[in-house]
Amino acid sequence: MRGEGIVTSSSVPPRATRREWIGLVVLALPTLLLALDTSVLYLALPQLATELGASGTQQLWITDIYGFLLAGFLVTMGTLGDRIGRRRLLLIGAVMFGVASALAAYSISPEMLIIARALLGIAGATLMPSTLALISNMFRDPKQRTMALAVWVSCFMGGVAVGPVVGGALLQNFWWGSAFLLGVPVMLLLVVIGPVLLPEYRDPAQAGRLDPLSVALSLAAILPVIYGLKDLAANGPRPGAAVATVAGLALGAVFVHRQRILAVPLLDLRLFASRQVSAALSLGLLSGAVMGGVWLLINLYLQTVANLSPLHAGLWQLPAVLGMVVASNLAPRLSRRFPPGGLITAGMALSAVGFAVLTQTPAADGLAVLIPAFVIIMVGVGIGLPLIQDLIIGAAPPERAGSASALSETSGELGVALGIAALGSVGTAIYRARLTVPTEVPVQAVESAQEGIIGAVIAVPHLPAGIGAELLDNARAAFTSGLTTVAAVSIVIFVALAIATALVLHGIRSTGHSEPEQPDMSEPAVAAATTNLSGSPTNTPV
Repeated sequence: MRGEGIVTSSSVPPRATRREWIGLVVLALPTLLLALDTSVLYLALPQLATELGASGTQQLWITDIYGFLLAGFLVTMGTLGDRIGRRRLLLIGAVMFGVASALAAYSISPEMLIIARALLGIAGATLMPSTLALISNMFRDPKQRTMALAVWVSCFMGGVAVGPVVGGALLQNFWWGSAFLLGVPVMLLLVVIGPVLLPEYRDPAQAGRLDPLSVALSLAAILPVIYGLKDLAANGPRPGAAVATVAGLALGAVFVHRQRILAVPLLDLRLFASRQVSAALSLGLLSGAVMGGVWLLINLYLQTVANLSPLHAGLWQLPAVLGMVVASNLAPRLSRRFPPGGLITAGMALSAVGFAVLTQTPAADGLAVLIPAFVIIMVGVGIGLPLIQDLIIGAAPPERAGSASALSETSGELGVALGIAALGSVGTAIYRARLTVPTEVPVQAVESAQEGIIGAVIAVPHLPAGIGAELLDNARAAFTSGLTTVAAVSIVIFVALAIATALVLHGIRSTGHSEPEQPDMSEPAVAAATTNLSGSPTNTPV
């Protein structure tokens, strides 16, 4: 049954009942899984790369293709949900995510796993905006909505925190594919109980028009640029990489031009006119890029240099992730007393200190340096993360809050994917440049070791004990050199971000104070709940 009521500013929003709160538990399932899935892959990478024989380049594609496509499709899926229904899109995405998870778990080649990860990225792009949109519609009362969003955020952060432990336990006792099978029962449960406990909301008359050309242009702009970056870092300047990068940038310019001329664009470029929105998006993109690349290298260090099992590698990362969770929950409270720009600057500076400590990590017995450094980095990032998101959403007027929400999610996901590609490639390039291979090592083993440290680990058992030990020591030293080089680059980036934040966001208070004529938008989903990507009301329940 379809209702046509529109919630106005003078109407009293209905309070959620027990049904909505039970529905929130259902919506927590995909949120928790998405967080788990991301952290588990990092742990599984050494094992799956060994068993599938994935090259260094293939490993990068396995990790970053998910983020590329998820970021590329977020805005599209948000508009699609407005047209066909948020619950329907959520359930379609759940089926797709479950099938792709099974495909990834039983992959028999790197290429098959890359395809499965690509499908997971597209499916993931349906889950995130659908869950947030449904929460916004189910909880109209502002206080209840705040509580519901707190539960949602806690589930995501909780998934990040327990992901390394759960993934490590699975990888300790089962094969690497078990990490991907987590998605199958969770999505099956969602498909079964979702239609019973979740309401449907859609507003096709007011939804933005899907523009296939814009969707194609956005993807065609992203992928060539990333390919060019990876090839440049791995192989040095080559014509192919330069052509791909230039082509991607040119297609990006075409995409921007098309958004300017469309009456209802896929991406609302007017949001960039706001100083704090542009600054916050840049901060989210660049800090996400650094963290994506560094976290990948830290995971590899723990399992290949420190020689930890997946379970123990996960446990060693737990203090850093928990530190980020605590900092993220403290940041909104601190913002009541201090301006967000100052807090973000402090967080960036603290992370820069952590990266400075990380540059001192040795190849032997390095956990005493690496773990404290990682904790400092993550606490600094945790301080800035919620404030950056609030600046993006809160600065947008109500009619554009949906586009702002999509931009926030997209910049973060794309940043992580770019970081894995760029900084991961830098680390690999330094590793290859610093690796010294004993002359007695056969050509095939030399080629394997030069692919990356996982290749060296694979080659060692087939070599005489003394030669194998020497090669492994050299590989660990070369990889550590790559990690510390990336950490040094990260110092420069985060110091620059801290300075830029202090200058650009100086004087900007919380969003509720910066725009007094606007409704209070310090709760990000208040606006995202009532606008679609084109700024149209989406209050019609079905």
